[in-house]
Amino acid sequence: MKHTDKLVLRTENQEGKCTVYVCGELDLESAVQMRAAMTPLIELTDRELVLNLQELRYVDSTGIGILVSVLKARHAKEALFTVTAVPPHIRKLFDMTGITPFLLK
Repeated sequence: MKHTDKLVLRTENQEGKCTVYVCGELDLESAVQMRAAMTPLIELTDRELVLNLQELRYVDSTGIGILVSVLKARHAKEALFTVTAVPPHIRKLFDMTGITPFLLK
């Protein structure tokens, strides 16, 4: 990731799973990029969609809203969705907003 890149997404497809590595900052400024990347992946109902947040440095309410919208869309399609490798500072935000039980199984 270049220091000028606010958000970098890397997708890795394996049999039965699509993992998206989210690096950088997920906020209002990067929301369009995140939504554009996630929209086609939501439709891949034949595999689990995994978001790896290990390198996510910052998320604001817009970013949390995107995660919740992906969760709802996948749930409506009865498709698996998992969030993994959540850094402690991001986990704290998830806990404060009450979304931890829905995103982290």
